[in-house]
Amino acid sequence: MDINQLELQLNPVKDDPVALLRKTHDIFGKKLAVLSSFGAESVLLLAMVAEAKKNIRILFLNTGKHFEETLAYKEKLIEVLGLTNIVDVTPEKQDIDHYDPTGELWAFDADACCRIRKVEPLQRASLSYKALVTGRKRSQASTRATMQIIEQRQDGTFRINPLAFWTAEDIQKEITRRHLPPHPLVSHGYLSIGCEPCTRPVQEGEEARCGRWSGLSKTECGIHL
Repeated sequence: MDINQLELQLNPVKDDPVALLRKTHDIFGKKLAVLSSFGAESVLLLAMVAEAKKNIRILFLNTGKHFEETLAYKEKLIEVLGLTNIVDVTPEKQDIDHYDPTGELWAFDADACCRIRKVEPLQRASLSYKALVTGRKRSQASTRATMQIIEQRQDGTFRINPLAFWTAEDIQKEITRRHLPPHPLVSHGYLSIGCEPCTRPVQEGEEARCGRWSGLSKTECGIHL
């Protein structure tokens, strides 16, 4: 299947994220997984996944560097939403022992840290999947401004981004309407939440992802590139 064939099947439901998730699951079945950080805005996509089909597999990159609040929030959402198929994706112990024995690699080579804790673990975990659903939005950063709902990567796999065209205001309004619990760090100014050492609160007027890898030219961990 190429992107034109997939778009033909998904175009009728592209404007309805829940219907899009159901149809995507109908097409790919066990070859479909959702990628979630359980971060600042993750709850909305996860609620839509639960509404579409509670047992769609959800991959969580457990890097070993998350905020304790994120790990607690993950457990809370699993219970509140009734999610039944969560898989923790972790880095290889030998990679951590070899490249980051002190746990401080992030401080002097953030790209290498992301590679061993995120990129390579996800590459291994996603080999059996034809399509991954993400919560990325165009409104998050200028680097995502041209993102489409349906994308095909060079390796032939697909990324499905149901909320690609939603604004931060759209997201918050729907979270409020659904009475969904917020990530506890959002009230402290964290609008995009990744690993603790590389995430800071966002200042007024900044894009949400300015709080990630602050002071570096780095804007993505690499899993979506």
